[in-house]
Amino acid sequence: MASLLTKGQGNAQVKEKVYAWEGKDRTGKTVRGEIRAGGEAIVNVTLRRQGILVTKVKKKAYRSGKKITDKDLTLFTRQLATMMKAGVPLLQAFDIVGKGHANPSMSKLIMDLRNDVETGTSLNNAFRKYPLYFDPLFCNLVGAGEQAGILEDLLTRLAIYKEKTLAIKGKIKSALMYPISILAIAFVVTAVIMIWVVPAFKEVFKTFGADLPTPTLIVMAISEFFVSYWWLIFGSLFGSLYFFFQSWRRSLKLQQAMDRLLLRLPIFGSVIRKATIARWTRTLSTMFAAGVPLVEALDSVGGAAGNYVYLEATRKIQTEVSTGTSLTLSMQNVNVFPNMVIQMVQIGEESGSLDAMLGKVADFFEEEVDEAVAALSSLMEPLIMVVLGVLIGGLVVAMYMPIFKLGSVV
Repeated sequence: MASLLTKGQGNAQVKEKVYAWEGKDRTGKTVRGEIRAGGEAIVNVTLRRQGILVTKVKKKAYRSGKKITDKDLTLFTRQLATMMKAGVPLLQAFDIVGKGHANPSMSKLIMDLRNDVETGTSLNNAFRKYPLYFDPLFCNLVGAGEQAGILEDLLTRLAIYKEKTLAIKGKIKSALMYPISILAIAFVVTAVIMIWVVPAFKEVFKTFGADLPTPTLIVMAISEFFVSYWWLIFGSLFGSLYFFFQSWRRSLKLQQAMDRLLLRLPIFGSVIRKATIARWTRTLSTMFAAGVPLVEALDSVGGAAGNYVYLEATRKIQTEVSTGTSLTLSMQNVNVFPNMVIQMVQIGEESGSLDAMLGKVADFFEEEVDEAVAALSSLMEPLIMVVLGVLIGGLVVAMYMPIFKLGSVV
C-alpha cells in the first residue's frame, strides 16, 4: 500500500478518468457504478477494499457537452435539496442527479463532486474546488449547513435563492434584448433594401425623363454608399461590437463605467436598479437566515448584486458595520438605497427579524421588476412598430414617389 501511494504521488500528472465498473458484493449481488481514477489498476484496488469482486471495468467516454449554465446549476441545487429532504443518501443523490442530467458537461461535474465526497472530502470543500461554478456564497451556505446539521434546509434556501435570481436576470435580459433584436432586424432589412432593391428601381428611373423627387434622390445616394462600402459598414459594425465586448471582458474600468451608465438609462435604468436591489436584499436575507455573521455575509452580497456601484457601496457598508455602526445607518451613508429599503432594514434590526424583512423587500422589488418589464413590453411594441413603419415605409414611399408622379402626368 505504501509503495502504491508513493508511486501515485510521484506521478501526480496522471490524468484521472471516469470508469464504469461491474462486480459482486460480499453477498454475491451484482452491483454497478462509476469511479474516477488514474487507471484500471487503481479502480480494482479501490473496489477490492470496499469488498467488491470486480468483473468488468471500462473507461467511460464523455461527449463534449454544452457549456454549464446558471440554469444547470440551479436545477442541480433544487434536485439535490429535494433528494436530501426525502432522505436519499448524499452519494446516491449525486448518482441519480448526475446520470439523469441532459448536459454531459454538468453530468461530469456532478460525478467529480461525488467522487470527491466519496473519498472523504466535505461537501463544502468539494464545491470550493470548482469556483467557476460555485461562488463563495454557495460554498459558505453549504459549509454553514454542514456545521449546523441542517444541510437539506440550507440547500432548499439556496435553490429558492438561485431560482429567484435566475428569474429576475431572465426578465432583465428579455426587457433589454427585445428592442435590440428588433432594431438589429430593422438594420438588416434596411441594408437588403439599400443594396438590392433600390438599385433595381434606379435602373428603371434612368429612363424616367424627368427630375426625381428629393426624398428619392436621398435614398438613392444612401443606396450607392451602401453598395460601394457595404464591407466597410458591416465590418465597422461587427468590429466595433467585437472590440467593445472584448474590452468589456478585460477592462475593469469599462465594466465599472457601464454599470454606472446602466443605472442612469432613462427607462431601463429604474428596472435595472430595482433588480439589483432585489438581488442584494435576497442574498443578504439568505446569508443572514443561515446564521452567517453580518460582516462575513456582506463579502458575498456585493458581488451577488451584479453591479459595481452596489459592490462599492457594500464594501463601505461592511467597513462601517465592522466598526460598530448599525446596518441601517451604514446603508443611509452610501446613498444608493431607497428610503423604503432603509426603513424596512431598521424595523428588522429593532425587532430582531432582519432576514424576514430583507426577504419582504426582495419580494417587493421582484414584483416591481415583473410589473416594470410587463409595462415596458406593452410600451415598446407600439413604439417599435412606429419606428419600423417610418423607416421601412419611408423608404418604400420615397422609391414609389416618381411612379406616383408619372401616374399623375398620364
